Amino acid sequence: MKILIATDKPFAEEAREKILKVIRKGGHEALLLEGYKSKQELLSTVGQADAMIVRSDIVDAEVLDAAVNLKIVVRAGAGYDNVDCTYARDKGVVVMNTPGQNANAVAELAIGLAIYGIREFYSGKAGRELRGRTLGLHGFGYVARNVFRIARALGMKVVVYTRFSREAAAAIGLKVTHSLEDLYSKSDVVSIHVPAKGEHIRSVSYPVLKELRKGALIINTARKEVVNEADLVRFMEERPDVKYLTDIEPDNKEIFREKFAGRYYATPKKLGAQTAEANTNAGVAAAEQIVDFFLTGDTTCQVNK
Repeated sequence: MKILIATDKPFAEEAREKILKVIRKGGHEALLLEGYKSKQELLSTVGQADAMIVRSDIVDAEVLDAAVNLKIVVRAGAGYDNVDCTYARDKGVVVMNTPGQNANAVAELAIGLAIYGIREFYSGKAGRELRGRTLGLHGFGYVARNVFRIARALGMKVVVYTRFSREAAAAIGLKVTHSLEDLYSKSDVVSIHVPAKGEHIRSVSYPVLKELRKGALIINTARKEVVNEADLVRFMEERPDVKYLTDIEPDNKEIFREKFAGRYYATPKKLGAQTAEANTNAGVAAAEQIVDFFLTGDTTCQVNK
């Protein structure tokens, strides 16, 4: 089988070599399309592929139509909104992600943003400390569980709101709040860890935000779509004590920069998974999942069933 690694932002050299080793050891041929500049380059190459590994590359209907031999595409990372999963399913193409492989990297960034915010953006002003404060986890997936681990080591109290992992959270001693509003009312720092789908879209809304404690921090390393931007702007206008730090720039980033200087920060690009370790872990996992798929039919990480 021919496995195409299609990345406009290439894997690090060490990661690439490990990915290629897995593919070749599995008896497959690797095709590389790295740093491509146009969609046409992808369209002209994907027709050869039986499988694809992508990062944030767009795999839409046009790409899937051109991929006449494609049986599986794996997004090396957790989020997969860059792949048209429904159309892929209709064409009989399996879509997978690599859950958990970037989790520690994103978690460390979330805690790093919290420290940056509570220390007044290292401006020279007197800041505060995280120890003894309450961290509210909005969601309890792989990343949130790593944030919990780090926050506990820092001496923070941790509460969580989750509808789908209540038993898992309770099993490790976490207090599970009965509503999102309840979570925000108990939190000095909120860290958002939900996907951009279903009930989570714009779930960070004014009725939820207004419950936040004085001086609270909102940390978003998830997706911008989970935040109702208009509500967040309104809330931050009313509450000059609150800060918002994110690694996904809002659509109205100019408004945030102008109105909330010293209370708003966004990384230059999405940095959650941008570590050498996460880069390697996700890429190798993607290759291993494809090899297993062709060898045994394993679809454990399929997201478009």
